[in-house]
Amino acid sequence: MEVKNMKIVVIHGQNHKGSTCMIAQELADKICKKCENKAEIKEYFLPKDFDEPCRGCCTCFKNDLTDCPHYTKLEPLEKAVLEADLIIMESPVYVYHATGQMMSFLDHFATWWVVHRPRAEMTKKQAVAISTAAGGGMKSTTKDMADSLEMWGISKVYKYGVGVQAISPEEIPQRILKKIHKKTDKLSDAVCKNAGKCKMNRRAKKWFYLMRFAHKHFPPMEPDYSYWENKGWHKKMRPWKGGC
Repeated sequence: MEVKNMKIVVIHGQNHKGSTCMIAQELADKICKKCENKAEIKEYFLPKDFDEPCRGCCTCFKNDLTDCPHYTKLEPLEKAVLEADLIIMESPVYVYHATGQMMSFLDHFATWWVVHRPRAEMTKKQAVAISTAAGGGMKSTTKDMADSLEMWGISKVYKYGVGVQAISPEEIPQRILKKIHKKTDKLSDAVCKNAGKCKMNRRAKKWFYLMRFAHKHFPPMEPDYSYWENKGWHKKMRPWKGGC
């Protein structure tokens, strides 16, 4: 099973290289090997590579994301995400949720949600949301990231949370490490199997049609309405057709 020239971007929800970071890097490396080591991997660590909390100024909603006061810092990460075939997001569990820096990063992409101005490019991408904790909270933490990934319209979003019963990777029990290695094997196989497929995930597609109905039956909300109109989505075009 070989896939060539896949672009992978990994967004780390913390600066330190702990258990969650280890799993994300292991998954990326395994996919790279299946691509004959020709995959391109880019990694970003939060808050080192982006440290701005959303101001709630609504500039992106009123105008465009490029008008965000933080866009100069955000642009390299945005470009990497748009160019990637696979997006891996990871966060350790902080009080049963993703880290504040991960949530601050995702806050900046609210206009990418399918109910506003989704990017058609997302429909040919895959994503993985990963979380770990010594105990619990992995489900709610992966959901924090998967909510955005799914509502961006990404084709396939995988979620993996695991309780490692440790504070550092070196302390993870061997029986749990074996499960982690087995899971990253399965995830890498699934990603390679679904590479190149173009569609919108079921959750996002449902919201796409609900918003399309709203646009046709209620007063238009700008600039969202004009964005959809210019894309032809009020007629026969669809993001998963024009985006592939």
